[in-house]
Amino acid sequence: MADFVFYKQLINHLDSAILVVDDQLCVTYLNPAAEALLQVSGRRCVGLPVKHFFLDSLESSSTLEQSIAEDTSFTKREAHVRLQNQTIITLDYSVSPVEFDNSLCLVIEMHARDRLLRISKEEELISAQATTQALVRGMAHEIKNPLGGIRGSAQLLERMLDNSELQEFTQIIIDEVDRLRNLVDKMLGPNKLLEREDTNIHEVLERVHSLISVESEGKVKLRRDYDPSIPEFLADKEQLIQVVLNIARNAMQALLQHVSAEGSPQITLRTRTVRQFTIGHTKHRLVLHISIVDNGPGIPEDIRESLFFPMVSGRAEGTGLGLSIAQSIVNQHQGIIECESEPGRTQFSIYLPLELSLNDYERAR
Repeated sequence: MADFVFYKQLINHLDSAILVVDDQLCVTYLNPAAEALLQVSGRRCVGLPVKHFFLDSLESSSTLEQSIAEDTSFTKREAHVRLQNQTIITLDYSVSPVEFDNSLCLVIEMHARDRLLRISKEEELISAQATTQALVRGMAHEIKNPLGGIRGSAQLLERMLDNSELQEFTQIIIDEVDRLRNLVDKMLGPNKLLEREDTNIHEVLERVHSLISVESEGKVKLRRDYDPSIPEFLADKEQLIQVVLNIARNAMQALLQHVSAEGSPQITLRTRTVRQFTIGHTKHRLVLHISIVDNGPGIPEDIRESLFFPMVSGRAEGTGLGLSIAQSIVNQHQGIIECESEPGRTQFSIYLPLELSLNDYERAR
């Protein structure tokens, strides 16, 4: 009995989530890690069928029954499991039959994959963003050099011409060269250093709220869902306004262009904090999570993976530079922007570390 208590205490201290079910597929035990993963209370779970807490498909019950009947183990990778609160999580789990008190039970060992998958996706996004920026900078250099020569030649030609009609053509050349040069500068993103100051994120969001309210002429409902306990942090306030405004304005334009019969157009601005959160490969103790959520038509599936690349846009009149610039600004703040979209709901999530010091920003420049 002493050995049993010892092993139970040992299992209770494991990071791995352990769930035990009997031969009737009813829960007999789960350790604290499993309670946290499945978002349930261990006392309330014991004696209840496992399907109430842990099923990734309609076939799961028969698979577990087969494991009991044949005394065989199996493993599933990246299974999508729907919890009681309808949240879907991604797991790797292994099922092993174990004999205990002359009866067979199943030990299910679970490992969450959501965080690892998200970290991997973020690292890919950050790497792709850096590669794209390097490519754009190289291309911009090659474009701006001949543009300077064309503009200078057009100016010299304009001075030599006495005919005003011909001078009009040279002015067109100059204007178009300037337009192309401005476009290249926008592709390069913000070219000034961050002007860091103590920033209240809700002042940023209230500014965006006011601007979008005016621009939408009251046709889009704006909803606030703020956490007032979020502290001030070092950031470039004006650039963060540009980031949030760009995303909110895209949402507004999508809503006004595709009016849904299911409900009135709505944008939600939400703030929360997240503890022990990883951005890229760096783990932060406290992170600000800003959500901009709309109930519009969603982002076309064919551009979701490349959404933050330059020249990618879901609108015919769009330049495809706004989100790329927004991602660059947030990256300068050691943060990241993520997007989840489906018809009827699009959410942009901005993650910003709240505990970076001025020295951290200096090293990140």
